[in-house]
Amino acid sequence: MHTAQQPPSPSPPVPAPPTMPVDKDVVDNSLDPPGTVSGTASSTEVQNEVQDFVHQVGAERVYYHPMINGLPCDAEGRFLPPDSPPLPTQLPSAPDDYSPFDSRASFELADLLYRENQMSASQINKLMEIFAATMDTNDPPFFGKDDLYATIDSIQHGDAPWKSFSLSYSGEIAPNDTTPWKTKEFDVWYRDPHTVLQHQLANPDFSGEMDFAPKVVMDDYGTRRYCDMMSGQWAWRQADILAENPNNHGSTFCPIILGSDKTTVSVATGQNDYYPLYMSNGLVHNNVRRAHRNAVTLIAFLAIPKTSKDHEDSDEFRKFRREVFHRSLATILQSLKPGMEKPELMKYCDGFYRWTIFGIGPYIADYPEQVLLACIVQNWCPLCTAQWNKLDDSEAGRRSHKLTEALMDVMGPKALWSDFGIIDGILPFTHEFPRADIHELLSPDLLHQIIKGTFKDHLVTWVTQYIEKVNSPEDAKKIIADIDRRIATTPLFPGLRQFHQGRGFKQWTGDDSKGLMKVYLPAISGHIPSNMVRAVSSFMEFCYLVRRSVLDEDDLRKINAAVSDFHKYRTAFDTVRPEGYSLPRQHSLVHYVRLIQDFGAPNGLCSSITESKHIKAVKEPWRRSSRFEAMSQMLLTNQRLDKLAAARVDFAARGMLDGDMLGYSLNSESVELQPPSEPALLASNAENVVILDDDVDEEDVDGDVMSETILAQRPIRKIPRDVIALGHFLGIPKLHEYLSRFLYSQTNPDDRRPVDEVPLDDCPTVRGKVYVYSSAVSTYYAPSDLSGMRGMHREHIRAVSKWRNGPGRYDTVYVSADPLTEGFQGLLVARVRLFLSVTHKQKSYPCALVSWFSTVGEDPCPDTGMWIVEPDLDENGERIMSVIHLDSILRGAHLIGCAGKGFLPVDFESHHSLDAFPLFYVNKYVDHHAHEIAF
Repeated sequence: MHTAQQPPSPSPPVPAPPTMPVDKDVVDNSLDPPGTVSGTASSTEVQNEVQDFVHQVGAERVYYHPMINGLPCDAEGRFLPPDSPPLPTQLPSAPDDYSPFDSRASFELADLLYRENQMSASQINKLMEIFAATMDTNDPPFFGKDDLYATIDSIQHGDAPWKSFSLSYSGEIAPNDTTPWKTKEFDVWYRDPHTVLQHQLANPDFSGEMDFAPKVVMDDYGTRRYCDMMSGQWAWRQADILAENPNNHGSTFCPIILGSDKTTVSVATGQNDYYPLYMSNGLVHNNVRRAHRNAVTLIAFLAIPKTSKDHEDSDEFRKFRREVFHRSLATILQSLKPGMEKPELMKYCDGFYRWTIFGIGPYIADYPEQVLLACIVQNWCPLCTAQWNKLDDSEAGRRSHKLTEALMDVMGPKALWSDFGIIDGILPFTHEFPRADIHELLSPDLLHQIIKGTFKDHLVTWVTQYIEKVNSPEDAKKIIADIDRRIATTPLFPGLRQFHQGRGFKQWTGDDSKGLMKVYLPAISGHIPSNMVRAVSSFMEFCYLVRRSVLDEDDLRKINAAVSDFHKYRTAFDTVRPEGYSLPRQHSLVHYVRLIQDFGAPNGLCSSITESKHIKAVKEPWRRSSRFEAMSQMLLTNQRLDKLAAARVDFAARGMLDGDMLGYSLNSESVELQPPSEPALLASNAENVVILDDDVDEEDVDGDVMSETILAQRPIRKIPRDVIALGHFLGIPKLHEYLSRFLYSQTNPDDRRPVDEVPLDDCPTVRGKVYVYSSAVSTYYAPSDLSGMRGMHREHIRAVSKWRNGPGRYDTVYVSADPLTEGFQGLLVARVRLFLSVTHKQKSYPCALVSWFSTVGEDPCPDTGMWIVEPDLDENGERIMSVIHLDSILRGAHLIGCAGKGFLPVDFESHHSLDAFPLFYVNKYVDHHAHEIAF
């Protein structure tokens, strides 16, 4: 446990920023807006003094809390002057000190074998024997698996040893009571969260990706924006409370984010359930937490009390399980409690120290876990007091510890259970910690409650039930089979899950549910009533809005409208829902706006973060174990993985991992590297070309990368380079004409005539070689999707006659038409027939031959909310084509055929889709970036 002296108060105190404009339509009026000005200072004085706490970031203004503002300190806790340089970091005596490893090569090998490859002990021993036999010195990097493991164990960075405590029943046990669980001890394994938090806050990998004070983010028009957790109102309210004590001024408020969820590692063996508890902090930005960059740490395996079948449903055992859970959390977090009331000095990622006050922050949990955390009855809301059988219909207040205690004082257990859904005799673990109330801290759960719960378990099920209820069994099977066929034959797209048999399988994962959402609307449209389609559409609009990385007050109004539309149109399912719609998972939608205002964008607190962490922290370590009493082995594996990750961060921060391993080895031996013999590739930014495997459709991108679309690295070989011969070879006899008109448009940008009206004789003749490419790589900013630390995402766009030993693949793209017009009306849709480059007057032009689509109607489809397009045809019914510059391609687009009330042929396949339909939906739900641009 760490304690520290109180920090001195900075002098003089700075008044708070001006009152933020508040939109009454979206902001909860019961909450005070952050930044209310106090005192008698004039507005001019306040504006002048607050400038130190206002930062202009691009088109945003950021206001930081004026008192709990994370002022930098030295190692003794003394506040530093503004703009002080970071404190010097103690470096090793030699720049090549990779202790405890002998060299970079031995570290990289250890990391490869233990973390990346997860090689077994026997294979490590065998590999070291091979090294010893083939190396001149007969001296392998490690003498065997024991040497490798011991070296990893001796890493000092990231060390957080595992500890344990036991819990058991403390009530009276009658002499004749043989209930097994009452005499059993239940072990909890944990790591000191204070130590883990020290590692997280000091991680240099997070530099520039962390807030040190609550903030209010506003655009140029004064509209508030919610993004990272510290941009929410809850952190500001906490800071206001802390600011009442002058000794806290200048400190950083650090929220502790927790998450827990049982997971199963195997259905084939006996004891296969584990109960991990994860911890993060609210200072790191959402993109860091979502990118799985060591910002979320496994800190405990909670106990799972079990007993015999004849006792597991008893009220006494259920109460004991709840008590074990809450007592475990309270015990694990005890080392943080002193720092919740008195600031502690902590080192941060930027090299500075800051006085830090901890606080229990949002808790990531699915609905069953929320019920356990809130100590409420199943089917009630953990956030509000709405009656369980009319959750969306009644006026309800917020739950709180104070309300629960007051009700417990005046009501008996039965009344608490039936009238308020409160379980008597227990209070949540947060009751023991300052300023913490679990009913305020449960974060929105997108994956389990919204996607798995409302979409898959409710809407998809209801659609099937409706079809079966209003049709004969034979017709119902035919319609359901056609829906499955529409899903299965959706055109390929990067990152899109392929449902080869439709949605008819038993083991659903979160990724399956998210994948089905992307293609479900066009599949059901025409087979069910319009209002049912609109219910699904409005729900999906809600899902995609709340998943955005940045949400402003206009977005909050759209979210409220989507919830209202969903409630309106879901009554179309009354036929299969006579019992109504009082469902906790659907009810959670009404709380999203307030939770966004409190905690920022939900994608930084989604249960998908902890769900994905299960793989690395629980499932893979279990698979690496002997499966017998695996817990101790899993703890050691996690400890070693954390140490390797911490060592990598430390070495990288000191510049000791720059460049690839081969280049490092050669440079260290003063060997001059020769440039590659192949000529430079044709691309708009050739130095940024990245070689990707042909089968890789998309990937996350780290680092600062420009948005761009460039050709693949190598052109297709063994085909003609002459434009006339190439046109005949490809079956595109007008290729030379298309390229000539393209070159005219590039060399005569001031000519406003449509290029197809320019006489061909006025167009340049294509004399240089023409190179054809199988794909292009599009890189763009998509922080709402899975992306790198800077929010960049990369995808391949294909134009090949044969894809994965099957039919050809010719992808569709968004083409920028009017950059000043927002949404789909500023875009065009085209299908790529050919990627090529042509040289004219010693200048290379990367380009694409495309066929065009035109928008149908002035607005999106009223049922699905998606725009509809149709192919552009000439007088002969052929697709209209032209060549465009690669720079005009924004990214890939996804089209799905409008099947309406018709049925697809049984032998219809996905590669037929883009050629078979007269109309297509522009699928804005294929990913979150598409939803943001194709509205």
